[in-house]
Amino acid sequence: MPLTSDQIHTLFQTKGESLYGGEDVSQLAHALQSAWCAEQSGASDELVIACLLHDLGHLLFEQGPNDLAEGRDDLHQYKVLPFLRPALPDGVVEPIALHVEAKRYLCQAEPGYFESLSEASRLSLALQGGPMDEAAAAAFWARPYAREAVQLRRCDDIAKVVGLPTPGLDHFMPRLQALMGETA
Repeated sequence: MPLTSDQIHTLFQTKGESLYGGEDVSQLAHALQSAWCAEQSGASDELVIACLLHDLGHLLFEQGPNDLAEGRDDLHQYKVLPFLRPALPDGVVEPIALHVEAKRYLCQAEPGYFESLSEASRLSLALQGGPMDEAAAAAFWARPYAREAVQLRRCDDIAKVVGLPTPGLDHFMPRLQALMGETA
């Protein structure tokens, strides 16, 4: 069943203040910082909204605060797809589906990337399969939307700053509504 923009807004408003997977920022702050990063880099509306929604699966399926420490990967990047795919274009959905693989790819392809990850990202990486080998990295890079997933990943990685001012959720809602074919 596809989500509506109102349902997404409500999810962020009601569950977004939970802490983001071992980080010191909330789920909502992380989403807003990710989207703001994409917007500031001149990304397409599709990528901005992918950045906003990339961890929505954590909210839908209520990632527990100790899931990572207890060795549980919630597979949020896949579980959210049935709720987004019917309502949004591939340019939003596919980078979301690939953003975990993008982290695994960057660990193999970019020297120093692994060291730049937060402790929580390193923990989740281990649960998500670790760095790709060269063959898997080449296969990933050949996939449609791999480049967009890497762009999303870069915004995801830096969107963990406590107290960083960003526009609020309502700033991004008209773009989401337009991509969903809803009228504001």
